[in-house]
Amino acid sequence: MSETKPQVTDDEVRVTIVAITKHGAGQAADLARRLPQAAICSAEKFADAFKGLSNPLRLYSGALRDEIGPLFADSDQVVFFVSLGAVVRLIAPYLKSKDEDPGVIVVDDAGQFAIPVLSGHVGGANAWAERIAALIGATPVVTTASDVGKTIPVDILGRELGWRVEAPKINITRVSAHVVNGEPIAIVEEAGSRQWWTRPTPLPATIHRFERFEDVDLSRFAAVLWITHREIDAATWEQLNERLVVYRPPEGQGQ
Repeated sequence: MSETKPQVTDDEVRVTIVAITKHGAGQAADLARRLPQAAICSAEKFADAFKGLSNPLRLYSGALRDEIGPLFADSDQVVFFVSLGAVVRLIAPYLKSKDEDPGVIVVDDAGQFAIPVLSGHVGGANAWAERIAALIGATPVVTTASDVGKTIPVDILGRELGWRVEAPKINITRVSAHVVNGEPIAIVEEAGSRQWWTRPTPLPATIHRFERFEDVDLSRFAAVLWITHREIDAATWEQLNERLVVYRPPEGQGQ
């Protein structure tokens, strides 16, 4: 079964800001002032841009590509003031999976756009791109389908409430596709908080809410999202055949 990354508070998120040009270093310093918990990684020759900052500072004298491995190991979010193409080439050798890779965000040299490049959804880069954009007056460029379409994020639903996702990865992939394609989805709320939909827009009309699994006519729905403390037997998993994702709220969480 698959589980999402554990939820951490903003103060616990390890953010590193990276710059390789003089102008980028100035932009990075401006962001670092607004994120005092963030670390900075920059070329040694631009050290003066960061004078007076309390942020942890890591200066390198060689090539940035030699810093990527340690950056990935030591960061939850890496914010690059570097061109998008260069970042893609730099990080490619270090990619593992969306469950392990840090969030990667690129800010253009003019500070106009904040672009989540990697681990936008599960890794939190989409949310951090929006936060960074707000801090520096940029526009976030988010391409994740469920975020753009303002629908349910199957892989991280309820994460901020402490819910744990229980399903094979293939189920999460298949069900996510059904959701973003606008197919009818049943969501069964047998446990946990009912306040899981926090977006300002209404819940999509394709999402139908039920209080018990037994009330769902499975022939009418492409997939089922089941929030429950029940044990799910093998026959039910087999019956739904990649159409089921289960969420486990903490015991005692109110309705």
